[in-house]
Amino acid sequence: MKKHILPAVKLTVLSIILLTIVYPAVIWTIAQFSPNGGKGELITHNNKTYYSNIGQSFSENRYFWSRPSAVDYNSAGSGGSNKGPSNEEYLKQVQARVDTFLMKNPGVAKSEIPVDLITASGSGLDPDFSVQAAKVQVKRIAQDRNISQEKINQLIEANIQKPFLGLFGPEKINVLKLNIALDQLENNS
Repeated sequence: MKKHILPAVKLTVLSIILLTIVYPAVIWTIAQFSPNGGKGELITHNNKTYYSNIGQSFSENRYFWSRPSAVDYNSAGSGGSNKGPSNEEYLKQVQARVDTFLMKNPGVAKSEIPVDLITASGSGLDPDFSVQAAKVQVKRIAQDRNISQEKINQLIEANIQKPFLGLFGPEKINVLKLNIALDQLENNS
């Protein structure tokens, strides 16, 4: 037994050093070369500071609505609801989101609502949504802000993020950046 204890203790000490000192130091060093030194992308708007990579709640008619959050956009507790499509409570919640969307966006058919506007992401903090999620809200925002739909569609096109290397993932739009650009468009009109 003594023959096995010493190698096990050595392996444990080596693992502790690698996983608590070396690995975090390597990741921290790599992060220093990223934009903003690994602290995330900070955006200041109307004297408030936001992180662009953390979902924000937007529910006013004058803004593009965010993807729903299972954690109420609380970045301290990232997570999904873990409820499946057969869960009655989950189905009622999704139906309530559909009903609210249809009430606030007359003229939009239920089949036109993108899934990312009625279901939460796995993290509950998704800062992005699909291009279709933006386009389906244009009419409501144009009416509320008294801006032409054409200008809002141009704003959407200008804020589309292409897939990584043109291959990985769908086109997407950061909701916070789009809403800030929308405020700036209205202020410049």
